[in-house]
Amino acid sequence: MVRLGLHVSVAGGIDRAVSRAREKGCDVFQIFSSNPRKWCSNPIPCELAKRFIALQREFGPSLAVDHMPYLPNLASANDEVYAKSVQSLAKELGRCQALGIAYLVTHMGSHNGAGRKRGLDRIVEALQTVFSECESDTILLLENSAGTKNSMGSTFSDIAAVLESLSANHHRLGVCLDTCHLHAAGYDLRNPRALQATLDQFEDCIGLEQLMLLHLNDCKGGIGSHLDRHEHIGLGQIGVDGLCAILCHPILADLAMILETPVDARRDDSGNLEVARRLAQG
Repeated sequence: MVRLGLHVSVAGGIDRAVSRAREKGCDVFQIFSSNPRKWCSNPIPCELAKRFIALQREFGPSLAVDHMPYLPNLASANDEVYAKSVQSLAKELGRCQALGIAYLVTHMGSHNGAGRKRGLDRIVEALQTVFSECESDTILLLENSAGTKNSMGSTFSDIAAVLESLSANHHRLGVCLDTCHLHAAGYDLRNPRALQATLDQFEDCIGLEQLMLLHLNDCKGGIGSHLDRHEHIGLGQIGVDGLCAILCHPILADLAMILETPVDARRDDSGNLEVARRLAQG
């Protein structure tokens, strides 16, 4: 059975995210553990962390995922931003450990014009530093990007290069694929045959055992447009056939899937979750 969920708010206390996810009917859920648009984050009070863990264990959902804030850039050519980004990642892994969170999703960042090789070197150095300094049971998931200018991670080869350079920390790393970003970067998912061809590329380059989470989103832009604009499930350019193929694929259906779809007059979170569950029935 496909496990589906949403990104939910932590407003009013991080423990409230669990009840919000449950109320929305999530099997799994994702949070920002702090304000995603700020560098600084307040420590999580011990009692709140214990309550978060207790509520999830008692009532579900079965899996909690954290997402890195927007400001850190692990590929940055700016030394000050880079240092703050490395520190931010280490702190976030610590917060995940305190909350008993299984996965932390991070974007790979932008090389700011310094070039792909320099960007990859910066990412690898950042992760080596964090893993050497920070003990955590949380697995760090590298998320693919849509391929906007200077961004890292829009190709499977980018992700593979980082994973191969950190083979000693193989057990601490995995991959989160965002379906909107895949489509925007030029990977075809629009029907079962196209989806399988894309998964075969992933298997050859990275290995499907490294794929641990999906961000299930439709895409506003055309294939290869590099437009990072999420759309309601089935209403974008991936479409009903493509998303149905993803939800019913024998390998992908075993993964947790988080929806990061819009909320507007056409549809809300619950509406998108309902459509995804219907498509998962084939």
